[in-house]
Amino acid sequence: MPRPRRAAAGFAALITVVVFCAADAVARSYPFGPRTRTVNDLGNQYVPFHAHLWDLLHGRADGGLLVNWQSGYGSSFLPDLGTYLTSPFALLVAVFPRDEIDLAVYVITVLKVACAAAAMAWLLLALRPGRWWAAGLLGASYALCGWTVAAAVYNLMWLDGLIALPLLCLAGEWILHRRRPLLGVLVVTAAWIANFYTAYMATLAAGLVLLLRLALSGLPPRRKAAVAGRAGLTVALGVGLAAPVVTVVYFGTTHASPGRFTEFKPVGAEDLLARLLPTTYSFGSPALFVGTTALLLALALPFHRAAPRPVRVGWTLLVAGVTLSMQWGPTHLLWHAFAAPQGSPYRQAFVVCALLVMAAWHALSYGVPAPRALGAATGVLALIVAVAARSDLVRQVAWPVLLLATAGALGGLMLLGVVSGAGDWRLVGDRGRRFLGDRTRRLLRVGDRRLPAGARRTAPVALAVVLLLGAQFGETVATSAVASRLRLAHLDDYAPWGDRQQRQAEVIARADGWPRYRTDPGREQTVANDPMLVGGQGAQYYSSHTSDVLLRTLTALGGGWTSGGRSLQSLDNAVTDVIFSVGARVHSPPDPHQSQSPEPDGRVTVSRQDVPPLVTVRPTAATAPAFGPSPYRNQELLLGARVYTVPRLVVSAETVSARCPAGSEAYLWAPHFAGTAQLTGASGPAARFRSDASKRAAMQPLGTVPPSGRLTIELSAHRPGRIPAGAVGCLDTGKLRTAVQRLKNTGATKVTVSDSAIRAELPAGSKGIAVVAAPRIAGWRCAAGNSAAAPAGNYHGLISVPLDGTSNTVTCTFRPPGLRLGMTVGGVAFVTVLLLGVVGVVRRRRSPRPSARPASREDLAKIA
Repeated sequence: MPRPRRAAAGFAALITVVVFCAADAVARSYPFGPRTRTVNDLGNQYVPFHAHLWDLLHGRADGGLLVNWQSGYGSSFLPDLGTYLTSPFALLVAVFPRDEIDLAVYVITVLKVACAAAAMAWLLLALRPGRWWAAGLLGASYALCGWTVAAAVYNLMWLDGLIALPLLCLAGEWILHRRRPLLGVLVVTAAWIANFYTAYMATLAAGLVLLLRLALSGLPPRRKAAVAGRAGLTVALGVGLAAPVVTVVYFGTTHASPGRFTEFKPVGAEDLLARLLPTTYSFGSPALFVGTTALLLALALPFHRAAPRPVRVGWTLLVAGVTLSMQWGPTHLLWHAFAAPQGSPYRQAFVVCALLVMAAWHALSYGVPAPRALGAATGVLALIVAVAARSDLVRQVAWPVLLLATAGALGGLMLLGVVSGAGDWRLVGDRGRRFLGDRTRRLLRVGDRRLPAGARRTAPVALAVVLLLGAQFGETVATSAVASRLRLAHLDDYAPWGDRQQRQAEVIARADGWPRYRTDPGREQTVANDPMLVGGQGAQYYSSHTSDVLLRTLTALGGGWTSGGRSLQSLDNAVTDVIFSVGARVHSPPDPHQSQSPEPDGRVTVSRQDVPPLVTVRPTAATAPAFGPSPYRNQELLLGARVYTVPRLVVSAETVSARCPAGSEAYLWAPHFAGTAQLTGASGPAARFRSDASKRAAMQPLGTVPPSGRLTIELSAHRPGRIPAGAVGCLDTGKLRTAVQRLKNTGATKVTVSDSAIRAELPAGSKGIAVVAAPRIAGWRCAAGNSAAAPAGNYHGLISVPLDGTSNTVTCTFRPPGLRLGMTVGGVAFVTVLLLGVVGVVRRRRSPRPSARPASREDLAKIA
């Protein structure tokens, strides 16, 4: 890398790290203060996934790259790996202690943002020559844009797209100048492997930038077509090399639960423009803040006469066009790969931020915009502020921050213009010196003999840099700090690793008996992916790839979920524990961070239950009944025995009454009820039910039916809800023990589990159906004895294998859908890259070499 680019990249990274950490210190956010930064999916998904990666790298995980045996009773891990963990930065978790996983994720986040700043600074100097420190400042503006500090810092895999965009644009520059073809392919591959979702957006953006560069290049049409062809081939080969990851992720989404999606509605003009300003924040609008300096320069570009007209028109139209494309439904879907986002809608906003910074660089690289251009830009900014002032997103703190940032930006740019002494700035400098008087004139006067010639220019430039850096530092720290504070008010938040998680992990490790039985981390979850965070093997699982078959199976059994079905919860039920071989269940007090109250009882306990092995044998039924509306009857269907009494109910506004056999265990299934329920006379806290449009409450145990056989459940509703018919089920524990003993007698005598397979030894002469206590997700193939493997059967959502009485072993292996296709495509792409590389080497060797001669003085002058 040339020396100015190294300096610019290092300067940008340094500024970014300092500003990023300073903002968290001002917000008193982890790790610089008591406030947690672990909000929303960062706490529920990304920290637990990085913890699971730590376990994998240290050989402590249950499962491997293909199967995660800890989550969802056995889930496909490669799609999750490709979605959340294939960034090379993720491997850094291995060097941190396991109980510092939150710090590891924070450091990874800071490093990613710093690398994005360095990559953008490098790109800017590749697009146009200019001041290295200015490229560094604008690189930091891009990396610390509103999209980063408001949305991406808690979706850290998106930050790989922030890095990828300038790198892909740089690859476009190599293609334009016929340089580094192999490196360009590898850049595309690395971007798509790191995070294909944002890499797709970055690739679209880089393509638009390359098309604009081609339009401005002045090349003949044939040469332009050749460049476009090389770009298409580079992207095709790069994505092809990444296909083993991309195809697995794609097919993982096709088998995932549908989730909950909302119809896209563009935001109003006032909210759109408000997000250009510092300290504005909202979850559902595009965060376009890039700093006042970069914004002023981008706004000045159309009026900057020193820049060629095609450059001014081209970059202005590109920024405006991409911004408007976010507001129109069809193009909005195009940016998101034709899949409506679940959650924040404007995930492509970093593309607009990048284009604004590039436009700002083009304005500055042609010289500081003249006073008229800066005045016009200031007028446009004032108009933006006037419209944005009508938005509720602009808070009172925005005005002093904006005023100071604008003053610093304009002051720094004007001082640079005066020092340059070019064009209209020469006249401004002369007038300014006369206005400032004799003493100040001595400081600025070019002819001052007391200062060396270099210092006479360096001092004002240094002052300008201080003003620009101070403006950027202040407004970015304020914007990031405000976003950190407001996120805690609008999103769910979770405590970093602490005493609670440590106690849970220690108790689970002592109780663990996998694969003889599962250990469920418990109903009182700390985060939605507790099994990956604190250990064990449970139903809990939250991912973009949560399988639809697992969702439907657990829902039919009375399970609860959030996030439209993407986040499945533990089901504290004796029958389902038998079905899924949960022999140990952890019971923790409510998380004090969630309840905002001191932990009433810090003890973490374990209850144990006699359960059959992971593989059991069921008789072959003449007809296979389907699940019905009652979760109790559905549980009996999977268990193979009648164990519940489902009584008639008398429901009032505050109570539910019924009669059940004395001594049986009462359960309440109320998926659309929000509130608490408690069995009259039962000890212990009331059961909590949570439901709304995106949540479904899980079945809950209430206690033992009194000797009278009459039970009364007291309800306390938090919002209007309903209690369905058949909501109460009373479990006969004696009948359940009998069913367990029968399943143990006919079940597997030995079960072994590997990273991608499960093998069971059965009693001789076993007939019927072997049922594996794992969801029948796509990719499982099974065989009995030495027979050929075939796609696994589906026994009410579980893996099944037919038995004929001649085989006493069952083996099931897993290969995620899309892996074979991806490996094939990747192999073809790899061979193609090798062939193209060989052809290139042969051509270079056969081409005539220019005759060597000593460099003349004219040649040296041209190089200089």
